[in-house]
Amino acid sequence: MTAAPTLRDRREALVREHMESENRHEFDVTMGTFDHPRYEIIPTGDVFDGEARVAQYFEETRTAFPDQRNELIAMYHADDAVIVEFTLLGTHLGSFRGLPATGRAFTCRTLAIFVFEPRGEGIVCERVYFDSATILRQLGIAHDPLTLKGRIATLVNHPVTIGGALLRQVRGGTG
Repeated sequence: MTAAPTLRDRREALVREHMESENRHEFDVTMGTFDHPRYEIIPTGDVFDGEARVAQYFEETRTAFPDQRNELIAMYHADDAVIVEFTLLGTHLGSFRGLPATGRAFTCRTLAIFVFEPRGEGIVCERVYFDSATILRQLGIAHDPLTLKGRIATLVNHPVTIGGALLRQVRGGTG
């Protein structure tokens, strides 16, 4: 006789199905893992709340990155959340918010917090954290500011900020 799955076990299985269905692009299955569909993308400040907005998020990101997928690294449990570390991967093959496709791939270590209502079994929010500069550098959109190319790009893109910093340095002040 086997013991019935605990709430923790059921939540973990649901999060795994959520992530795997995203990889398969079975977004109806992904949507079914939510009690209330909501994504909060912390680095960009984007919030996609409700089924229509979450569907829009799937459409936008998978048009730009049709092979976007996640590879699970580790899973942790909290009272009302499952916290997941994973590698996010994709290739920029379609326009994304006006940026034409670069054709380049990215790989980024990512963390997501899957939030549940107390004692609830359906996800009410996926809150995602990643370093957007990592992705932008890999796509060729941004450059490491410590390299010559990055310093030149920073100077060209931010002449007033850099000029003001240099002027303060010459004057010996910080303000």
